[in-house]
Amino acid sequence: MRDDLVTTLSPLLAAEARAEAAASGAEPADLEQAVWLRLLEHLDADGPPADPHTWLRRAVRSESRRSRRTARHERPYEREPAADTERHDPEGLALAAARRRALRDAVPRLPGRCPRLLEALLSPDDPTYREIAGELGISQGSLGPERSRCLECLRRLLTPEVAARSARG
Repeated sequence: MRDDLVTTLSPLLAAEARAEAAASGAEPADLEQAVWLRLLEHLDADGPPADPHTWLRRAVRSESRRSRRTARHERPYEREPAADTERHDPEGLALAAARRRALRDAVPRLPGRCPRLLEALLSPDDPTYREIAGELGISQGSLGPERSRCLECLRRLLTPEVAARSARG
């Protein structure tokens, strides 16, 4: 049943995700991945939707709205003052080293695939998403959502350890 549903809905989902992605500021592959996850959750909880095509269109629009809301509420981190990051005096170097150490120490404590994913992203070899996906054995389209979840876990983990300078989203 699931295979038939996936085969039937894949072209529609790809088209709907491409149509909604530009307005939401999300990548089409990220919207597709989120909707597939919602469909799996729906199948596990309630079985297949009565009208899969209508359900899929609504799910894409819902994920698009969620993505817009998230983008609207998130604010980029403020750039660290130059005094902390670009100083070459002992204090600036020590602060930068402490930040890097805190990040490296926190990564192995993350759940699931997050440690391997973030290690790959932080690698000095600078691998491509395709290389990382191949190494982790996951699809390239799911790297973005997986990375977002891992970074959120990392933020929650580091929040008590690193004092926030200002509000952030």
